[in-house]
Amino acid sequence: METPRERYRAQVHGEIKRHAWEQLATTGVSALSLNAIAKRMGMSGPALYRYFASRDDLLTELIADAYRSLADAVRGAFDAGADVAGLAHTIRAWALDDPHRYFLIYGTPVPGYHAPDTTTAISGEIFAVLIDAHSALPPRETRFEADIPWVGGDPTSPAVLHRALSFWTRLHGVLSLELAGHFAGMAFDPALLFDQELDDLV
Repeated sequence: METPRERYRAQVHGEIKRHAWEQLATTGVSALSLNAIAKRMGMSGPALYRYFASRDDLLTELIADAYRSLADAVRGAFDAGADVAGLAHTIRAWALDDPHRYFLIYGTPVPGYHAPDTTTAISGEIFAVLIDAHSALPPRETRFEADIPWVGGDPTSPAVLHRALSFWTRLHGVLSLELAGHFAGMAFDPALLFDQELDDLV
């Protein structure tokens, strides 16, 4: 059982991250500041640094949380029987639910920040599910020449890898433009464009 001290620490830890997400939504990731969060919480800077040693430590945890949330959503949908199109709609729903969270992991990289291997490994879980889903599709010829080791050590065929990569890049192309507001004022529904891209891919 957690001690009162441990419960208090977990509560403050979570509150720091909530304020960090609010700050990302209003000022962007480049302006993320531990001192600003400490001031908002009525804490001193040194007190907050007992929870996160640096801005990058806080950023790493936020990124890991975002990746884990998406990885769990994709894995859950796939285990429930979702096909490639179903996974695409799962990803879109996740992105639309919190665009700032989406752009934290798929937007412009933060200058000077490098995610640790443990964080990028969670990202790999997402693509591994897409590889599994695309492996179930009928074969398609490709000129894509690559044969890479993947989860479990089994090589991924060039055709499957190509289809999964095409899906991944076109999916995020449409999502990024939609979430950034680049379709505003255009006389079409982004959801229909998204579905059309899926029809072409699948």
